[in-house]
Amino acid sequence: MDTVTAQLVFGIIVIVIAIVLIYWINRRKFYRRNGMGAEGFSSFEASVFTRFIERVGKWIAYALIILGVVILWSYTQMKKEREKKQQEVKIGQPTKR
Repeated sequence: MDTVTAQLVFGIIVIVIAIVLIYWINRRKFYRRNGMGAEGFSSFEASVFTRFIERVGKWIAYALIILGVVILWSYTQMKKEREKKQQEVKIGQPTKR
């Protein structure tokens, strides 16, 4: 696998991991709610710690999404550059008769 293809795969994997992380955090938050819609915690400290960790996790996921988009953008730029070089090589080669 060349570097351009590896970059595409890495960008897609990073975005998928970020989306799964956001989904997992939101799912945990949803199932923590009781019948009245309030979140149930065993103590105040557990509440503060859990919310802090979830907030940090979401920010990490958002950063991963941005990183994945940047990687995909750089993949497209590298692919265009590679195609341009291949066209230059084809034009520069003399034809055989």
